[in-house]
Amino acid sequence: MNFLAHIYLSGENDLIKIGNFMADGIRGKQFEHFPEDVQKGILLHRFIDTYTDSHDVFRQSTKRLHEKYHHYAGVIVDIVYDHFLAKNWEKYSDEKLDRFVNRFYRSLHENYPILTEKTQDLMPYMIQHNWLVSYQTVEGIHRILTQMDRRSKNQSQMQFASTELKEFYPEFEREFTLFFEDMKNQANQKLLSL
Repeated sequence: MNFLAHIYLSGENDLIKIGNFMADGIRGKQFEHFPEDVQKGILLHRFIDTYTDSHDVFRQSTKRLHEKYHHYAGVIVDIVYDHFLAKNWEKYSDEKLDRFVNRFYRSLHENYPILTEKTQDLMPYMIQHNWLVSYQTVEGIHRILTQMDRRSKNQSQMQFASTELKEFYPEFEREFTLFFEDMKNQANQKLLSL
């Protein structure tokens, strides 16, 4: 799961959303230095990642990409799944995607002092290019994958993965739908236990 899904699966608490959003850059017990709700978001993020990586349906999606993209297959599927969440947003939320995303961007600004340096550096680009809304289109996904490929010094070849997204579009969408129903239930249960 990528940014949009992590934020969505955090419920309504802004600090849990922020913790879940920035958790990738927080190692080990470093999370204990953050406010309690941010800690919950970080722990939820870790749970989501572990659950996702071991899920049979997610593995089915990554298997389709593994030969060409190797260990980047999981990263690509995370982004592809965010595409289907954004594209089918009205199935998962009564709130318009633009409004949901703008509320999240506002909460990042309001809580700027508690954000990690990495998140503070990422914010302007993310907001300027409206990454979370751009996930709705295949073109938006292609731009994100190209930017990520540049960060890997073009070793990942992720910029070409939109070809597979187009080729196997119905399969990926079906797998996302199956997976995400399960993931929503698991994340809700985890949130209650934090």
